[in-house]
Amino acid sequence: MRKGEKGILLGIVVILAVFILINDYRKSNDDTPDKGIPFFSTATAEIQSKAEMLIGQLDCRDCHSLWGFRNIMQSVPSPALDGIGSIRTKVWIYDYLSAPDPKLILPSRLKPEYQMPSYAYLPDKDRKLLAEYLAGLKVEDWYLEEAKKREYEKLTGKNYADRNEHE
Repeated sequence: MRKGEKGILLGIVVILAVFILINDYRKSNDDTPDKGIPFFSTATAEIQSKAEMLIGQLDCRDCHSLWGFRNIMQSVPSPALDGIGSIRTKVWIYDYLSAPDPKLILPSRLKPEYQMPSYAYLPDKDRKLLAEYLAGLKVEDWYLEEAKKREYEKLTGKNYADRNEHE
C-alpha cells in the first residue's frame, strides 16, 4: 500500500463501524412492535397457481407489481396488485377485465401504450379465475389506513387528520 492509503482504509473502516453501532443502538431501543407483512391472499392454492400462470402468460408484471415483484426491465407507473381485493370486489374486477375499453370504468392518465388493455377476448373462465384471485389479494386494515393517509396527503397536500374540515 502506498503512503496514506492505510489511513484512508482505516478511516473507512472506522466510519463503517460507527454506522453499524448507531444502527444496532437504534434497533435495540426501538420498542415499536413489528406488525408483520400486511399482504395476504384468501384464494385457494389451486386458484393461486392457475392465476399466477395466467398472469405470467399475459405479462401483467410488465406493468404491475405482485407480491413485491415486477419486471425490472419495465418502469410503468401502474398500481401494485397487492391488496387490490381490499379495495375492489370480485364482480368489479371481473367487469373491469371483461370491458372492451377498461378506461371507461377506470380512467388512466398513462400514455396509451401503457394503459390497461382489454381482456374481453379471454375465455370467461380465465377472466373469472383472475377476478377470484385478484379479489383474494388482501391487506391488513392497519396497512390500508396508512396507505389511504399517505395517498390523501400526497394528492392534496393537506393533513389526513384534518380532512373532514376541508371536505
